Amino acid sequence: MLFTIIADVHDNLVNLEKCLNWSIDHKVEAIICCGDLANAETLEFLAANFKGKIYLIMGNCDNYDELAVLNYKNIKYFDRKGGKFEIDGKLVGFCHEPYHIKHLFHLAKFNLIFYGHTHKPWETSENGVRLINPGTLGGVFQKSTFATWDSKEDVLSLRVMEELK
Repeated sequence: MLFTIIADVHDNLVNLEKCLNWSIDHKVEAIICCGDLANAETLEFLAANFKGKIYLIMGNCDNYDELAVLNYKNIKYFDRKGGKFEIDGKLVGFCHEPYHIKHLFHLAKFNLIFYGHTHKPWETSENGVRLINPGTLGGVFQKSTFATWDSKEDVLSLRVMEELK
């Protein structure tokens, strides 16, 4: 399954639209959003313009009604402490702030954990778990980036918005 991983959109609808169009064109089946979409308009735009499954975590800058998220049938919503799901024999965790990774370590033995908040694309490993930050889709303090992950092949790629074709 092909995933797009985004974080720190911060209401940049131009970049979100470009990312979603790229994702649809490349047959992405699901999106993992590691928080900081920001407002209800951006949340609605994401849900309306991507018909696949969306795994969404609340970020520290998000300002939308958490109960309203339940109205979107394609969104699986998690609070700020973290979310998890299994795909292709891999346990995937995700959160917004990196300090929540420690909480996830106590929940299960993950293969990968995606996170946001720092706006810096990054990959490292801790206790045999890949920790991946896709950067900031909103382009705040860094170039605008997102990641893709092929769960079957376990291939991760960083995408820089200005290089998209």
